[in-house]
Order: sequence, then structure tokens, then C-alpha cells
Amino acid sequence: MNPLTCSAKGCRADATWSLLWNNPKLHTPERRKTWLACDEHRGSLSDFLDARGFLRDVEPLDAVDGRPGTSGKTP
Repeated sequence: MNPLTCSAKGCRADATWSLLWNNPKLHTPERRKTWLACDEHRGSLSDFLDARGFLRDVEPLDAVDGRPGTSGKTP
């Protein structure tokens, strides 16, 4: 199985974070889309989404199954 990689342009690092977001002009409030981030790009990707009002949550990726942590939110 291929490791999950960071969503930052040109980055090939393993993802360690799940950035949950939605565009309120396009998605229902409960809908979540996911970008993956490595430790280095977590801040810049989060800032990009937050500046547009899209960022909803940031969770550590579960090392066992590669899913977002268990904060109770569904991506």
C-alpha cells in the first residue's frame, strides 16, 4: 500500500495531518473535504484554507489506517 502523501505542491513527504474543509458556497455545512499535510506544510496549507474561510478542523492522521483522528467529525 502506498503511503498517503502531503497535498502541498511538489511535496512527496508522508502525510501526518488531515485538514478538513469545505467551501460554504458549494458544500452543505456538514460536508467535509480533506487535504493531507506533512508537518512542514501543515501551517501553510491551514493558513491558505483559513484565509478563505474554508478550514473547519485539523486532525492528526491515524498511523494505523490513515484516517483522520477520532474527533467525532466525518470527512
